[in-house]
Formats: sequence, C-alpha cells, structure tokens
Amino acid sequence: MRMKPIMEIFKELCFCILTANYSAERAMKIQAEIGDGFLEMDEEELAKELKRLGHRFPRTRARYIVEARKMVDKIEEAVRSIEDEKGLRDWLAENVKGLGYKEASHFLRNIGFLDLAIIDFHILNLLRRYGLIEKPRGMSKRRYIELENLLRRVAETLSMKLGELDLYLWYMETGKILK
Repeated sequence: MRMKPIMEIFKELCFCILTANYSAERAMKIQAEIGDGFLEMDEEELAKELKRLGHRFPRTRARYIVEARKMVDKIEEAVRSIEDEKGLRDWLAENVKGLGYKEASHFLRNIGFLDLAIIDFHILNLLRRYGLIEKPRGMSKRRYIELENLLRRVAETLSMKLGELDLYLWYMETGKILK
C-alpha cells in the first residue's frame, strides 16, 4: 500500500481524535476548517478554535492532538513498520491519548487498512436489530474484539473484507458515506 505523507496521515489522526463521543460529520467540518492548524497551533490556540467551531470537548481534544503531534515520528514508524493491523491498532490505542479501539480502527481504515471494524453505536444497533447481539452496556477491549470477530465471520461468509462489510453496514444504518 502506498502511504500518504505523514502530515496528511497526522491530520487524519486528528480527525479521529475529534470523532470520539462526537459527530463524524461535524468533526469533518472542523478538520477542513483547521487544516494545517493541527500541525502548527499550540494547545491553547487549538482549544479556542475547537470551541469556536463547536466541538464538545475543545480543551481535552486540543491536549490529545498536541501530545500526539509530539509523537509523529513514532506514529509514522509504527504505521510503516507494524505489519499486523491488529497489532498496530493495539499500539495506537496504548500509545496515543484519545484513541481507543474504535478511534484507532477508524484512523487505520481511513489511511487504507481494511481488516478492522469501526464498531460504533450505528453498527451495534444494526447487529442488535438483526438479533446477532444484545447491545452491550460498555465496550471493553475484549468485547470489541469479540464483536469484530463476529463481523469478520459475516464478512468471510459474504467473501468481503471486514472493512468493506463494516462500511456497508454503516451505510445501511445511516444512509451516508463520509470518508
């Protein structure tokens, strides 16, 4: 897979940090508005801009983004060298504040990795509606992986990549393709 320049990858990481407990559509608008500001603004300036643009958690997200910026070289090395997608997601979730399994999966999917699922409330609602799960109260790492493995089995049955199935299910639930 041909990789984008690291600063473009980093801006995608910022988008995924913004989406946690927030709207992806609104985070896309913020991402477009701030652009290279993710690379340059200090924490206070970024927090003010996120607040002005209506983000729900401006100070926390600004802090996570500025801390992640300090790790750009390590993130680039991990993305380019860790061949196992699940291992890369583990590394991101453990090392980049603001990224859990869902956000790390989202980031990796948006930069071209297709063997991971983005399990958000839309996917959970769909799985529950079709009787495949009872909606979990919380989402531990173990539960996330169990649900991802369920989706992986469905994808294999349909001869699809997991990322393709996940995107299709998200579209079924929302009627939208954002990225």
